[in-house]
Amino acid sequence: MSALFDELAALYEKGHREELNGLLTDAELADGRATPAAVLIAVVEHDAPTVLLTQRPTTMRDHPGQVAFPGGKIDPGEDAVAAALREADEELALPREAVRVIGTTDTYHTGTGFIVTPVLGVIEPGLPLVANADEVEAWFEVPLATLLNPECWTERSTIWKGRNRRYLDMHYDGFRIWGVTAAICYNLSRRIAAGKLRI
Repeated sequence: MSALFDELAALYEKGHREELNGLLTDAELADGRATPAAVLIAVVEHDAPTVLLTQRPTTMRDHPGQVAFPGGKIDPGEDAVAAALREADEELALPREAVRVIGTTDTYHTGTGFIVTPVLGVIEPGLPLVANADEVEAWFEVPLATLLNPECWTERSTIWKGRNRRYLDMHYDGFRIWGVTAAICYNLSRRIAAGKLRI
């Protein structure tokens, strides 16, 4: 495989050996809805690894302009890995065979009623990605160490559905990363701390 894949896989395995308390979730805001979905955390194998993120078109009905991992609903007959790889292919023409999957990590229950399973994998740099204009306005990369560093996030709060909702927020290279994407990064950082990465 690769040094990055081997190191991330070892940290993933070690970090998932036991249950963790205090992971972020919006389950209490979901009104009992639970639609399965999956996203791909694609770590790009640069000397300083990065993570692939997309920005949704501002014309979309749901979550316009938001930064997200490639992903979407899990179709009948799919598992989370298959769904995440399919969505990345549909959104960015990222070949499924180009992703070296490490495994799934903690699900995140969104306030809009999705139970999102993140799929962690590694891809080579320089893949000829092509954004599907219907689903992706832009794609960009953020250093993995930045996303996994709790000090890089700002905690904010707002009133949503009549309740106080805490969320994390980061501005990077003109993009705002927050909400579900930020929460998934935080939960992953509880499993794989940035300081443990040697690469």
